[in-house]
Amino acid sequence: MANKSNGLNTGKKLKDKRKRFRWNNKWYTRRTLNLKAKSDPLKGSPQAKAIVLEKTQREAKQPNSAMRKCVVVQLIKNGKKIAAFVPGYNGCCSAN
Repeated sequence: MANKSNGLNTGKKLKDKRKRFRWNNKWYTRRTLNLKAKSDPLKGSPQAKAIVLEKTQREAKQPNSAMRKCVVVQLIKNGKKIAAFVPGYNGCCSAN
């Protein structure tokens, strides 16, 4: 068992200890330091304009064996380069 302080006048010590050990919880740390918003390249917006730099293919995870068509784009709003999936693009060009 943990040696927790007990008795009269230990409220401050227990409160400080609880506050200090909350930082061990990764969800508390992420929420408090706002880490999700800092790591998001779009900064919370659902869409953003970008310039296509190159076309690439990514291999799908198990058990699929498809080659997913992606593009490496550079965001206009902050210049970050990210890989984006292109829905509906099958890699074939029309022969018309």
